[in-house]
Amino acid sequence: MHRQSWVAFAMFFLTLGGFSYAQIIDVGGDPINRVTGQVNNPISTAVPFLSLSPDARSGGMADVGVATSADLNSQHYNAAKYAFLKDQFGLSLTYSPWLINLVPDMSLMYLSGAYKFKDERNVLGFSLLYFSMGSIVFTDASGNSSQSYKPNEFAIDVSYSRKLIDVLSIAVTGRFIYSNLTLGQYVAGVDTKAGLAGAADIGLYYCQDFDLGKKYKGGTLSAGLSFTNIGNKVSYTQDLSEDAEKNFLPTTLRLGVGFNWHIDDYNSVGFYAEAYKLLVPTPPLTEYDTATGDWFITAGKNNRVNVMKGIFQSFGDAPGGFKEEMQEIQWSLAAEYWWRDIVAVRMGYFHESKYKGWRQYFTLGVGLRYKMVGLDFSYLIPTSTISGSNPLKNTLRVGVSFNFNRADRAARQAKRVNDQF
Repeated sequence: MHRQSWVAFAMFFLTLGGFSYAQIIDVGGDPINRVTGQVNNPISTAVPFLSLSPDARSGGMADVGVATSADLNSQHYNAAKYAFLKDQFGLSLTYSPWLINLVPDMSLMYLSGAYKFKDERNVLGFSLLYFSMGSIVFTDASGNSSQSYKPNEFAIDVSYSRKLIDVLSIAVTGRFIYSNLTLGQYVAGVDTKAGLAGAADIGLYYCQDFDLGKKYKGGTLSAGLSFTNIGNKVSYTQDLSEDAEKNFLPTTLRLGVGFNWHIDDYNSVGFYAEAYKLLVPTPPLTEYDTATGDWFITAGKNNRVNVMKGIFQSFGDAPGGFKEEMQEIQWSLAAEYWWRDIVAVRMGYFHESKYKGWRQYFTLGVGLRYKMVGLDFSYLIPTSTISGSNPLKNTLRVGVSFNFNRADRAARQAKRVNDQF
C-alpha cells in the first residue's frame, strides 16, 4: 500500500484495539508495572476526530472554548454560549490541514452556524465536521493496485440553546456520526464496515458583566460546563455477537472559567482556564495465565461495560489509583486581546500528561473583524519531546465567518426605500 495507506490503517487499528485489555509491557524481560503510573496508558476511543478543536479561534487559544465569549463555533465546545450571541444569524467555515509533513491531502473542515429568534432568548445551531484521511490505494497479495479510496468521517449536529435567566443559559445537541475507514475491505482477516453512532451534548453557560469602577471600567465573568459525545458504542466489524469489539465515543467533560477585562472603549483582554476529562474507562492492567490460556485483571477495572456505567466508572478505575486519575485531566490556559473589536491577538498553552498522550504545546493566533466579515488564523508550537508527531506542527489553520444583524438588514432596506424616492 502507498504511504497514505499506512496512516489510515494505523488509525483504524488503534481505534479497534483501543479497548482491548492492556497488557504488561516487557522490556528486556523486566515488566513495567502500570500501577506505578510510570508508563504510558492512554485512553483510546472510536472516531477521535470528534475530540479535535476544529476552529481557528480556539486553535489559537490552546483549544479552550467551553467558557469563552460566544461565537459561531460554540457548537463544538458548549452550544449554550449561542444564547449570548450578539448577532442574529451567522455562518463560519474553518479549514485545517492535517499531518501536513507526512500526507499532502489530509484535512479537517468545520462548517457551523446559528440563528437567534426574535425573542433573543432561543437559538438554533448546526454544524458539520468533516475529516478526510487522504487518498489510499488498496493492493492485493501480490502488491498490485486494486482500487483507490478516500477514507472519511463526519458528524452532523443540531442544537437548541435557551437563556434561563439573563446570565445563565442551557443547551442540548443531537449528533449523527459516520466513520468509513476501510470501504468494507478485509483487514487482518476481519470483515469491516462503516461505523455509525448517535450522540448528544448537554451544556451550561454563565455570563455576567461587572462594574469595576471608573478607573478600571468593567469586566465580564464567564463559566461553562459541558458533557459532549454521550452516545452508543461504535463497531467497525460485521460481527454482531455480544463478544464483538465495540468502542466508546470520546465522551468528554469540559469545565472552564474566564474573565474579560474591558480596559477602556478601545481595548479589552480576556483570560481563560479550562480542564477536560474523557469519561471513558481506563484500560486495566492484565496478566496472562499460562495454565488456563486466559487474561485476568490485576489492577483497575473491566472496561468492557455499557456506556452509562463507563461514564461513572471513568472517575475511579485507573490502575494507578488517584495519581493516574489526575494524569487523565488535560488543561489549558489562554489569553485573548482585542483592539476596538477589530483586531485580536491570542495565545495559549495546552497540557496533557506524558503518560496519557503527551500533547503539550503553545498556540498563537490572530483575528480580524470588519463589519460582518471575520478572519481567524492559528499556529501550533509543540513543546514535548515527541513534538514531531503532533499533526498540526507547522500548520496554519484558517477560518472565515459572516455575521448578520436584523437591525443592519432593516437599515439597508430603509435606505433602499429612501433612495427610490
